[in-house]
Amino acid sequence: MSNPRRYGAVVVGGGQAGLSVSHFLSKAGVEHVVFEKKTAMHKWRNERWDAFCLVTPNWQCQLPGHLYEGADPNGFMVKNEILAYLDGFARKVKAPIREGVEVLSVTATDGSFEIVTSQGACEADAVFLASSLYGQPFRPRCAERVPEAVQQIHSADYRNAAALAPGGVVVVGSGQSGAQIAEDLHLAGREVHLVTGNAPRCARFYRGRDVVDWLWDIGQYEITVADDGMGRKRHDTNHYLTGRDGGRDIDLRAFALQGMKLYGRLDDVRAGRMIFAPNLTAHLDAADRVYNSINALIDRHIAAKGIAAPPPNVYTPLWTPDVEPADLNLSGIGAIVWATGFTPDWSYARLPIFDGTGYPVHRRGVTGVAGAYVVGLPWLWTWGSGRFLSVGRDAEFLVSHELRRLASAPEASAA
Repeated sequence: MSNPRRYGAVVVGGGQAGLSVSHFLSKAGVEHVVFEKKTAMHKWRNERWDAFCLVTPNWQCQLPGHLYEGADPNGFMVKNEILAYLDGFARKVKAPIREGVEVLSVTATDGSFEIVTSQGACEADAVFLASSLYGQPFRPRCAERVPEAVQQIHSADYRNAAALAPGGVVVVGSGQSGAQIAEDLHLAGREVHLVTGNAPRCARFYRGRDVVDWLWDIGQYEITVADDGMGRKRHDTNHYLTGRDGGRDIDLRAFALQGMKLYGRLDDVRAGRMIFAPNLTAHLDAADRVYNSINALIDRHIAAKGIAAPPPNVYTPLWTPDVEPADLNLSGIGAIVWATGFTPDWSYARLPIFDGTGYPVHRRGVTGVAGAYVVGLPWLWTWGSGRFLSVGRDAEFLVSHELRRLASAPEASAA
């Protein structure tokens, strides 16, 4: 039996993180391969709704060697434009990618790694796990008790309002995806019921500029998880807002005034009814506190720098619930969209690098197993990690780390 092929590195995942790593490995002359279970950029192409757009301005698209060069740096690319941008990046990288190849296991053996795939095995000096946290769509087990007559889909499978069954639509989850899908349905004239969570919100524009621009100037995107108290950010929910139609706030209270029904956390499904916790007001108030605190941060920056800008303001609630809805009869509901996130799938990584929750333990992507790296995670190092803004910098750091590791290895010293 022939010996398995050996690479300098194996990259698991063909999204923007994996291809960014490939870009720097190629620049360094490291022979490598990228294994992608489906196709390159699969999630962007196949798990985004029709009206999907970026929530950060186009100028933040800074993949390595592929900065945004379009005519609207302060705008927000829509789905087809995002795909064109990513396809352009893939063409530049020319990664040695093998699509349709699933990595079944990664194990460390005698200072190297054995990678078993659906099409055979290979070995590598290093492995870069770029498969992200967005593995399997998650639904709570209470979804099993939803009446069969109600259509159920995950947000990854949502495309547009017309594709859903007639009747009211329940969106479970008010993070970025849930809030934007609820708006998409609302704009299409559907009866929308939004089950809220603890996601914070952020203004789109404040005091004459996009809030992202202000936060960039302040240095928020350069704060690292090593800064005091930032380590917990790795598991925080993203703020909800939108870049749709040039960008705007998403204000759930305004939606309520326009007829959208809002609820507290989903606790259970029983006897054809959804049961909710009485925390809708708490969710709305907490989101508004974050909104106002971000604006207050900008106010302090403007004052400290003596910047001329329109006057400050504080958001005051447009609407408050008279009562906290305790339940919802599903008999009039046609569909439920579960915007409840994803369960990461690290089962293939048979490496001692995970904590008690199954999250990889690392510092800036460097794990406790020499030559094993994680990349593409939110807050891998900075707020921009995992985004088009800084995933390239993370990839460059990790490839440089691997080159230094190899250079300092005993074999290299002996040579």
